Amino acid sequence: MKFGKRLKRQIQESLPSWRDKFLSYKDLKKLVRLISSAPAAAANGSSEYGKAEAEFVYLLNSEIEKFNAFFMEEEEDFIIRHKELQQRIQRAIGTWGPNGNQPSQIDYGKEMEKIRKDIVDFHGEMVLLMNYSNINYTGLAKILKKYDKRTGGLLRSLFIQKVLQQPFFTTDLISQLAKECESSIDALFTVAEEEQVWGGREAIKVSGEGIFRNTVQALLTMQEIRRASSTYSHFSLPPLNLPDSDLMLLFQLNSPIPIP
Repeated sequence: MKFGKRLKRQIQESLPSWRDKFLSYKDLKKLVRLISSAPAAAANGSSEYGKAEAEFVYLLNSEIEKFNAFFMEEEEDFIIRHKELQQRIQRAIGTWGPNGNQPSQIDYGKEMEKIRKDIVDFHGEMVLLMNYSNINYTGLAKILKKYDKRTGGLLRSLFIQKVLQQPFFTTDLISQLAKECESSIDALFTVAEEEQVWGGREAIKVSGEGIFRNTVQALLTMQEIRRASSTYSHFSLPPLNLPDSDLMLLFQLNSPIPIP
């Protein structure tokens, strides 16, 4: 699948409030086409050519600023939400759990069911943000490759070095939060609670259908764009290893999309 179509599909599958935060790939492609269609103008020092080239670089920098602003805002929100979810779990156990100060199987069950749904949805959003980073980086690498190929320029290597230092590309913190979230999910969906868990999963499937579908699609997209191939280079992202956890089983059971 061509990258433009993949990006369009990913934007459609993303959260509505995120859809204007992705790479303006079409606009960048138009500028590359405009620049590469006038080699004679470039040789003559045409002002139109210089203007288009300057606009291309300006748009690239503007896109990076957009990615960074959005990514850092979401990252900060995720840190707060992660802490709040951990506090909710401890509060539920301490209040309504078997050894809590107000033991109640009914209240404990209801609250833990809500927490299960919220934490799975939260993990899904983190997967979407990691995919956001992946697909926008891939788009930048591809448009720069297209620019160099069509214009004979050498912009890609220099620009990618800059991109690798940007906040939106640095997903270590989000990856760590996602792993901690997976551990919490594994702990919440225990074998001892199997019958209750399946009921909880079904509730999540119904009420969280959108985030489930979006998360599964994001996982597949990340796997696809990070899979090594004959065109793999040092500009490509490394292959992705999907988590082998109860969470992935949860996705497989709730999604019509097969996960390899």
